[in-house]
Amino acid sequence: MNSFDNPEDQKLATLALATQKRTGAPQSAALRDSTGRTYVAISIATPELTLDAIQAVFTVAMASQISGIEALVLAGNSTGATSVIHTHSPSAAIFHIDESGAITALR
Repeated sequence: MNSFDNPEDQKLATLALATQKRTGAPQSAALRDSTGRTYVAISIATPELTLDAIQAVFTVAMASQISGIEALVLAGNSTGATSVIHTHSPSAAIFHIDESGAITALR
């Protein structure tokens, strides 16, 4: 498992938490690609479309033609499609921040 001591991962946490707070979404995710670019998204739940925050941020990142993922931070509900990140980038660090602020390495 990865440790949460990389300052760049801490920046992802700040982005994910700020986005969740600003939008009121139950879940948000921030992703850093292999070039250092960051992406952020929230979970979506409408009658026509349902995406967890991981699926949403992965979609945004893929639209920018990323070649790899270094890390992802998920804030809020821990249920998320982490397998899509693992399949695309097996060495990516994945962290979860729960409602209390506790950080868990998911991978």
